[in-house]
Order: sequence, then structure tokens, then C-alpha cells
Amino acid sequence: MTFWLLLILGLITYIILQRSVANITRTPVWLLWLVMMTPAVVLILWAEMTPEEGAVPAWGAIALMTGCFILYLWLLYRGRTTPEEQPRPTVTATELSSSLNNLKEQLRPIAPGEETQLRDCFNWSVYALHQLEYRPQAVICRGQLRTNPDRAYRTIRDNIQKQFGDRFLVVLQEGENRKPLFVLAPNPNQQTQTTSADPTEHPAIALGLFLITLFTSTTVGVELAGIESDLWQADPRLLLEGLPYACALLGVLGIRELGRYAIARRHELETSLPYFIPFPFFLGTLGAFLRIRSPIPNRKVLFDTSVVGPILTFIVSFPLLLWGLSQSQLVPASETSGILNFEELIPTFSLLLSVCSGVLLPGSLDPSQAIELQPIAIVGYLGLILSAFTLMPIGRLDGGQMVHAMFGRRTALAIGQISRVLMLLLAILHPELFVWALLLFLIPLRDSPALNDVSELDNKRDVLGLVSLFLLAFILLPVPQMLTQALS
Repeated sequence: MTFWLLLILGLITYIILQRSVANITRTPVWLLWLVMMTPAVVLILWAEMTPEEGAVPAWGAIALMTGCFILYLWLLYRGRTTPEEQPRPTVTATELSSSLNNLKEQLRPIAPGEETQLRDCFNWSVYALHQLEYRPQAVICRGQLRTNPDRAYRTIRDNIQKQFGDRFLVVLQEGENRKPLFVLAPNPNQQTQTTSADPTEHPAIALGLFLITLFTSTTVGVELAGIESDLWQADPRLLLEGLPYACALLGVLGIRELGRYAIARRHELETSLPYFIPFPFFLGTLGAFLRIRSPIPNRKVLFDTSVVGPILTFIVSFPLLLWGLSQSQLVPASETSGILNFEELIPTFSLLLSVCSGVLLPGSLDPSQAIELQPIAIVGYLGLILSAFTLMPIGRLDGGQMVHAMFGRRTALAIGQISRVLMLLLAILHPELFVWALLLFLIPLRDSPALNDVSELDNKRDVLGLVSLFLLAFILLPVPQMLTQALS
């Protein structure tokens, strides 16, 4: 059964790679597919060759998946086609000059005769236009803002749409001197809307991935319940023992992605359906995702789409953690105890986890004791970790986009760099977090700006953002010694 599951997963992975990356890299799709499937194949061979040693170590699975992910990104970017690699036919000087002039006209977003129409779109009472700069596929409009950013953006955007239709995306952002400037770029949706009716929705694939993920997470839940694979394969009714774990895990991931989907639809953003990623080992899944294809109109929408995921994950997983901890038990700590060992968990690395454990499991903060997590507690614990990771204020992570919306893009870059260093220092105290810290250094600090990237948030969103950052600190900060003694 594992073979057929792996075969289905391999076919789905190949189809997704063929659709998504075949046109942007020269690296063969089969090689990228091989790298993506390596963790599953290696872990299957591990389980088959060492059946007496039980589950695959968590650190080994994480290291393998991280290494393959880094190799995948390296192969993907190494194979990108650059202009220098394109074949260049031999041409005369006259033909070359003519070709360059034609290329400039193609790259210039507006014709020379349309410049007057563009200047007329800027009202002096709203935004005093001083200078136009032409860049490849963009026009930078520098001037002085004479009203609030919201009114200025709406006015200029509406004027440009009246003159040029949907040819351009109008972006308002801070320049090098922190003065607001407008950027006009060709609108990619203008072309795709006429050639593709619905490029994002694949309900059959989304449903198929969900069902496969339900099965893989159920098999993991059965193993967590102490039932060997030979037993449930001989009697499939034993799979029911793994359903509580599977339903809880998929419930956390599903509510998170459905919340993001609902917020995106509420703001009229084009988005794909949520897609689950099945994995036959470790947790039974590698998570779920959806892609927002539409540009983000302003920082308020950027904040809403970024904060809803971590908050919903915490709201759903925290009660599961509390209930699961109340059903868990204490075991003697050993050399293998740590923050990634669900059978011998050490809770003192997290202030929030320590408080919950100290209240629900007296004696759990004793250095000689560890916690053997019940399967539902594992789901709640993983939801807690997922909330913390996505709340990290770095790049395209939810926390990075949230901080960008709250403080602006420049401040968000500084906060992201500081967060990387702090996480590295935390990894020195807890070496199990080193992979986490390494991943944060691989994530680019910059994210995509909103179309109106100057207008600030309202007070309610600022308060919610600060509460989210406080939650991140409450999860990641280690418990002070005085509090440990008090809870003990």
C-alpha cells in the first residue's frame, strides 16, 4: 500500500512541477522531481531496513527535508535562463541600432505622445508631479504629496485608469529619500485574463491531495497510538485509532488555509484553492498552502491576509494542546529528551509551554522529568510551533508581511535582520532550533510591496499586530528560572 501511495504522490508532484517551473528554468523537470521525492524514498527505505528501531528520528527527517529543499532551490535558480545565454544572430551595425531602438520602444511602457496624457493624470492639489523617469517596463513619477496617501492614491489611480484603462498597475511607495512616489508598471492580468479563463482552480487535484493527506496522517496517528503497520494493514479497521490525530491535524491546517482563503475572497483577491501536501512519514503531511495571485491593494489588506493564518492556527491548536497535555504523562528524562522528541519533550524552552505544563502536569518542569505527549497534544504542540514560525517577522513569512504593513518596508527590513540574529542566539541555547535559524537566513528579507504601500494601518490592526508579536515572544522565549521554581 505504501508503494501505491508513493506512486500517486510522485505523479501529483511531477504534474505540479511540470505546470509551475518547466517554463522558468533549464533544469530538467525530472531532476527537480527526483530531489523533491528523495525524502519520501529515503525514509521508506529507512523504515524497511530498520524495522526494529521504530520511528524515523525527527532530526533526521527535518535535516533531510531541509537539505533537499535547499538543493531544489539551487537547481531551480541555477537553471534560470539569462539574456546573456540566449543565442545572438550576427547583425550589422545598422540592424543592431534599429533593433535597439525597437527594443527601447517595446520596453517603454508609454509612447512619447502619451506623456502629456500621463502628466494630466496628476492633480497639483493631490500630488504635484515634478519628474518622470523611464525604466525598463516601468515609469517612476516623482513629486510632492499634498494630501493624505489614501486620497492621493485613489485619485491618481482613477485618473490613470480613465486615460489608459487597465494597462498599468499603479504603485505608491516610499522612495530613497522617504518621499512618496508613484510607479507605473504593465498590468500582467491584462493579458492573462483574455488567454486563460481560470488558471488557478483545480478542485480535483485539491480534493485528491486532501484525501491522500488524510490517509497518510491517519497512518501516522495509528503508529502514535502504538499500533504497528503490520497490524493495521492486516485489519484496516484499526485505522480508526488514527483518525483523532488526523482530524485534529488537518483541522488545524484546514482552518488556517480556509481563513486565508476567506480573507482573500473578502478583499476580492484572486487566489487558488488550499492544497494539502501528503507525506507518508513523520507527521503525515508537510502542511498546506494557497497562492494569492492578485496584487495586494494596500497595507491594510496586506495585514489582514498575513495575520489571519497564525492567529487562527493558535486559536485552534491551543485548546488541543491544553486538552492533550491533561491526557499526557510524565516519563524520566534521558539524553534523547528535547524539544523535538514527542515521547520525551522538555517544555522549558518555551515560556507558554512551560506555564501550561506546570499547571496541567505538576512536576513536568523538573529537570529529571519529560513529557510523553498524547497524539492530540502533538497536534496542539505542532500548531504552536507553526504559529511561531509563520509569525517570524522576516520576508514573505506572515510575520514579515505583518510587520511590513505595520511599520513600513524599510523598518520591516531592519526588524527582519535583528530577528535572524536573535533566532541564531536562541539556537545556541537550544541546538534543535538551528535548522529553524538556518531557514530564516535563507528566506529573503524583502517581500512584495502593496500597490498603496504608504498608507498606514488603523489602531485596531496595530493593536492586533502588537498582540501577535507578543504571542511570538511568549512562545519562543525560554522560561526564567524564578518562574520555573514558582510553577514547580
